Amino acid sequence: MASQDWFDKDFYKILGVAKDVSDAELKKVYRKLARQFHPDSNPGDAKAEARFKEISEAYSVLSDAEQRKEYDAVRAMGGGARFTSGGPGQAGGFEDVFSNIFGGGGSPFGGGFGGAGGFGGRGGFGPQPGQDKSVSITINFIDSVKGTTEKLRLEGEEPLSVKIPAGINDGSKVKVRGKGYSSPNGGPAGDLLVAVTVKPHPVFTRDGLNLRVVVPVAFTEAVLGATIQVPTLGGEPVKLKVAPGTPNGRVLRVKGRGVESSKGTGDLLATVEIAVPSHVSDKAGELLATFATELGDEDPRADLLLRAGLL
Repeated sequence: MASQDWFDKDFYKILGVAKDVSDAELKKVYRKLARQFHPDSNPGDAKAEARFKEISEAYSVLSDAEQRKEYDAVRAMGGGARFTSGGPGQAGGFEDVFSNIFGGGGSPFGGGFGGAGGFGGRGGFGPQPGQDKSVSITINFIDSVKGTTEKLRLEGEEPLSVKIPAGINDGSKVKVRGKGYSSPNGGPAGDLLVAVTVKPHPVFTRDGLNLRVVVPVAFTEAVLGATIQVPTLGGEPVKLKVAPGTPNGRVLRVKGRGVESSKGTGDLLATVEIAVPSHVSDKAGELLATFATELGDEDPRADLLLRAGLL
């Protein structure tokens, strides 16, 4: 890029940002514009390609702290006016003005705009990273808990193995560095962003690092107490003791049988659900009636009505 271009081009206006824009906001705006005008998104569109180069040129200067400082100084000095080489009886040229600002003679770029720290020999701007690619995959619930390796087949590319970490949540993304789109001008490739959807499990659900399961318990087991079997994810069932008089909804905990991840290991939480028999024989009915008589007149709803102000 010729030195005159720094007077002619308003890089802030090209990117649509204020002069005091932060580095983070600058990068965010650039990525949005680059995605919009990238040649891969606009095949055969010469105007979009030219706009992409213009955006990349502006970002390459403003994203570099030293170049941005020099650019701001040049713009403040010139105000958009044109400078020509000095001659007999003429005012000093562009390089002379640089001498007045930065001291010494010649350009402050170490050998001109093609030197190290300038714009290189590509006739435009420094190398920019390629755009990120996004893909989506769906995995089984147990794989999200235990971790797995998925093989992706991207169009026109060799199969790629992607490691899915143990404990990944539904909707999370896995980043594979350097597997995105190639840079348009020799920079590093973008990243591959893998969005993960987890299939629901018919029995287990996630609660942070804990796994939850609802366990049916017979009425007599809840009243008298029992030892029951509870399933675990991908392993053998475990035995749990149900204490006599266990109410519906009580949670029984199995330590260390939840999600194992880099953040820690969770537990298995088994919620008791008392199963009421759908069919009762005549003899069973008589025995239940006797049982109710033996319990006396205890009203399980008395406290509820009292707290509701009805008693």
